[in-house]
Parts: sequence; C-alpha cells; structure tokens
Amino acid sequence: MLLPKAWPAPWALSAGALLLMAAPALSQRRAVDAIATWIALDAPVGHEELATDIIRRELPGWSRDRMGNLLTRRGTGAPRRVVACPLDQGAYVVSAITPSGYLRLHGSGNPRRSSLWDQFHEGQRVRVLTRAGAVQGVVAVRSVHLWRRRSADTLVVSVDDLWVDIGARTAAEVRARGIEMLDAVVREWPSWRYGEFVAGPGAAARAACAAVAAASRHTPASGETVYILAAQSAFNHVGLAAALAELGSADTVTLVDPSIGDTTESVQSRRPFPLPFNLPTGVRVQATMVLGARSAFRGTLAESVQEGDARVLLGEVLEAAGVTGAEVTWPFLRGTTPLAPVATRRDSLTPVADLLRLLADEYGVSGHEEPARNAVRNALPAWARAISRVDTAGNLILAMGPERDTVVFVAHLDEIGFEVTAISADGQVSLRQRGGFYPSLFEGQPALLHLPARPQDTASFIRGVFVPRRAVTSKQPRDVTAWFGLDSSALIAQGVAVGRSLTSWKRSARLGATRFTARSIDDRAGSAALILALPRLDRARLPRKVIFVWSVREETALAGAAAAAATFGTSVTRVHAVDTFVSADSPLESARFAAAPIGRGAVVRALDNSSVAPRQEIDRVVRIARQQRIPLQVGTTNGGNDGSVFTRYGVVDVPIAWPLRYSHSPAELIDLGDVHALARLVAALARY
Repeated sequence: MLLPKAWPAPWALSAGALLLMAAPALSQRRAVDAIATWIALDAPVGHEELATDIIRRELPGWSRDRMGNLLTRRGTGAPRRVVACPLDQGAYVVSAITPSGYLRLHGSGNPRRSSLWDQFHEGQRVRVLTRAGAVQGVVAVRSVHLWRRRSADTLVVSVDDLWVDIGARTAAEVRARGIEMLDAVVREWPSWRYGEFVAGPGAAARAACAAVAAASRHTPASGETVYILAAQSAFNHVGLAAALAELGSADTVTLVDPSIGDTTESVQSRRPFPLPFNLPTGVRVQATMVLGARSAFRGTLAESVQEGDARVLLGEVLEAAGVTGAEVTWPFLRGTTPLAPVATRRDSLTPVADLLRLLADEYGVSGHEEPARNAVRNALPAWARAISRVDTAGNLILAMGPERDTVVFVAHLDEIGFEVTAISADGQVSLRQRGGFYPSLFEGQPALLHLPARPQDTASFIRGVFVPRRAVTSKQPRDVTAWFGLDSSALIAQGVAVGRSLTSWKRSARLGATRFTARSIDDRAGSAALILALPRLDRARLPRKVIFVWSVREETALAGAAAAAATFGTSVTRVHAVDTFVSADSPLESARFAAAPIGRGAVVRALDNSSVAPRQEIDRVVRIARQQRIPLQVGTTNGGNDGSVFTRYGVVDVPIAWPLRYSHSPAELIDLGDVHALARLVAALARY
C-alpha cells in the first residue's frame, strides 16, 4: 500500500510480513478489525478503569493493581520477561463550567502529538465521560457566514479556544446531566477501516496493546512472562515504573510503544533501547527493548496502522514474550463507554427529531443532491409524493391550491463538501470545495468518497481520511487532499473519477431534551419544515397557489432556485426562502448583529447579503405569527438566500428561518422547538 507524499515514503508489505501473514501459527482474522475495537476503548489518563473494566470482563485472567495497570503472568522460572504497552490516552478534562452552560477544557498528560491536535477537535463531536456514562457534545467553532467578510483568526487553534456545547442553557443544566469538574473529554470517533488500514486516535498504541493481549493468552516455551497494559503512560510512564517496582527484577523489559523512536520501518525490531523513564531505585533489569508498528499520520486523530504491519508487530511481540508455535488470534472487544441515560419522552418535538435525523444523515454535496432529494421525496405524504415532480435543474417541486396569489416556499437540498479534481498515482485525491467553509474542519478527519448509484447490496462510497499536514504554518491548509489506502488504478477500477463528490462521515444526535446536532442541518431543517407543514394544510381550502421547492446547488450560487424563478417568473407574488439564520448565539461570536438565540422560536431573516424584506411584509409575518401564537424573532445576518433570485421578477422575498450555531461545520447545532415553530409558520403563511 502507498502513502501520500507529504508523509513517510510509500511502503509495501515486506517479504517478512508476507511470510508472517502466511504462517499457520497466526489466525487469518483481520488484525485491523480487532484493533478497531481497541481504538474504541475510552482510557483517558487517570480514568483507565473505563477500559480496564471492559478488558477484564471480556478477556479473563487480568488483575488490576493500585496504579490502574492490568497484569497477567504466564509460566514460571527464569528468564523473567516483561512485555508492556501504554493503554491510556492523553485527554482533556472539564476545567470550568460557564454560567451559560459551556464547558472549558484543560489538557491531561503529555503525549506525543501533532501540533494540530487541538485544532482537529474544533467543530467536532466529543464525549464527556461522566460517572453515569458518556454525554455527547460539540466543540464550538465560529460560523463562517459571520466571519467571511472580516479578518478571521490565522493562528492555529489551542486549548484556550475550545468551548464544549452539550446543549445546556445554564451551569445547573450541565450538572443535572451528571457532568463534574475533571470529567474526561474525548473525540467521538467512528470505527474506521479503509483499504488495509485502521484509523483512529492512538491507533498504533492500541495495535500494540491488542498484540500484547493476544500474546498474553499463551505460555512461553520457557521461563515466565509478565504482560502489562500500563496506565498513566502520558505522565512519563509512571504506571509501568510502579509495576516494575513491585516486580523488583526482570531479565528483559520490552515496551511496545510506537511513539518512541523511528517507525519508518515496518516494525521497530527488538533491540537494546533505553526505556523513556528512569527505573525506580532497587529495580534490577538486565536488558530493555522498545518496539512498535509504524503508522501513517502519526500523532493525529487519523493515525493509521496497516494490516501487514500489525501482523509483523504481533510476531515480534510473541518473540519478545518467548511464545512459539501457538495458534494466536487477535482479541476482539465488545463495548465502550455507553451514553448516559437522558430523560426524554415522546412529545411534539419527537417527529421533528426523527425526520431531521433521516434527512441530515443523508449525503448530498452541492451538485450531487440525488440521495437527499430521494430522502425528502420518500418522506412526503403519499398524496404529495404522487403529485411532486423533479424539474430539469434537479429541484423537487410540489404545487397545490388554486391559480392565484402564488406563494413559493424554497428550502435547499444540498450541503457543503468537496469534488475530486485529480488523482495521483499513489491514490492521493486532490479536492475543491463546494460551498463556503473552513477546510481545517475536515483535515485529519474520516473521508467518504461517494460512488455512482449502485445495486443496494454494494457499497456506495469508499472510506479514507483527509490527509493532515505535517508542517504547519497557518490555521487553514492551502490544499485539501484525501487518501483511501489504494493506488490510482484501484480507485479508478471502483468508479472514482474527477468530479465525484466527497464528504466526511456524519451522524446526527439529540443533545438533551430539545437540542440537536448534525452536519448539514443547513438546510435539511428547512427541508424538514416544509414536510412537517404539509399535515397542517387542507389542499381543498387553500386560498392561493402554494409551491414548495426543494432546490439544488444553493451552496454554489443559488443555481437551482434561479432555474425555478425563471420557470415561475412574474406569476409569483411572494417567496419565502426557508433556510438558516446564522446566529451569533455563541461565546465565539460578536453580538453586534445576528442576535437571535436558539430556543426562542423561528426567525424572519429581514436582511442578509442578498436581499432585504420590506417592512410591511415583516409586519405581516409578525402579525400572523402572533395570531397563531408562534414564537418568532426578527433579525439580520450574513449569507445569501434562494428567494433573492426571484426578486428580479418583481417577487417580494421574505426569508424565514431557524437560528443555528456553528454554521457550515460538523458541529451545527439547533433547538428542535425552533424548527417546530418554523413548520407552523410555513403552514400559517400558506393559509393566511
């Protein structure tokens, strides 16, 4: 397999690796599948019991000492060998809870990491590990719309810039969710395998511990082997040092730690190497060795280990442990820190959350909206689905009511993302942005390359990672590339070509009772509001023609709406773009404008960068909302809206919206009550 040029030289499986993979003593179960289950373990330094409880339950025979290390012994007599790996991970801890319900963070431990480690967390999903389980949240990021025309930060993000939003309004709500000071905070990372690789935070260290655990099931041919899954490695390996102090002596100590030394070779062979810490006084060790599998993108969230290298590493660990001729299998673990229970009940917001999850989890980069369009069409009531149509631009259109006083409601289907512009020989894919966003939010994250429509039982995407920079001179990368563990010929054989769309993995989540987060809430919430308005409309009693448009290519110059405007032209009286109100409701934003807090209702987007609504039309919407007891705000924000392209035909544009935090990021966050209010407002404006 090859690696992008910006990282260590491309490698292929060595002859030794090929022989080892074929050896009958090693099970042919995929190493990367097992390692993925180890990467999923939460083991923040000082909280290693979150992982060791799972390991002890699923792999009997391990005992835990007072430092939190796991130990098991095999064999007796001399020589005495110690084979150890670092189990813990450096993490953040909650260092402050603000009155407005945000969490501030502080780093824990001193692991070797990329200089972009903090920045990789900006705008991403995280998990707060409480006594009752994990609480999901997002790390805040400035909304690109509100900073597009101002000087944005150029400095790389540090821990000082990280604010965690769990969907709470006050410090009391945070504590009611079970969050306390010093609770650990970790990146929420999917099980991610691509090509012959597995990726995730600390992937190489977890591969090391999986190999040590595999070897620990076997008795050495002679002597005794003590296996240690060490705690508190992020604090200069104090856990391992304490375990050695308890043992008193050993003939050899082998530390399987890929963060030490050079890992450009397939595996660091066992050779005399000083341990990265001083042995406690009185501990006698005759020889110390260090080994570990090499990794791609070392020290990043996307750190990757190759199947063949993991198998070579296991062979080296077995040799260090004195194990020969055994049938060795990789240990799989089932379990990670479960989500803390949230007291929710089915209420008026449940249909909103269910529909929004359905739409937001679908993919549809601008210009590639078919999956999102199909999801919307399938979610329509049967009668609406039967009369809906797709125009030549790709917009989904639903028209109802008599031919007079036509009003159009338009929400867009597309989301931000990338398109492939070139494929290099080693399989690295060059990209261009589709829509406006900070490319740093994708760097070092999972990547999904979307393929043409395929039969239902075949994959519709190829997994990979967005390549992180090795040398950092500014916050934003100049170019964004992705890699899939395959060379160009393999990619092309699977249907990859210039122009294919590419995104990152996503999964929506409800935060507490009313908050919701996902990438592409903009504008799947607007699309959902139109669908949710339909049951409130009696087609036979509509006083006017009502046209719902789910438009394409809004993120790229409002192209779909422009086609719809040309079709309907002067027959339209007014248009309501149903889209995001990018809100300054965040400690990262200026409160000078866009002051529409989430949780206080829908919004009339009275002024943005593309249109201004007439005062009398704003008053009309406010009056109708008041009559229907719909919570409504009025504000001004940045960005353009689909309705603005109708104005050249003499159509009045009155955009309506819901407030959104962290626009055009994986951390977009809303209050479901605002979308519920927006759906009610759409129905009211159609009727009155």
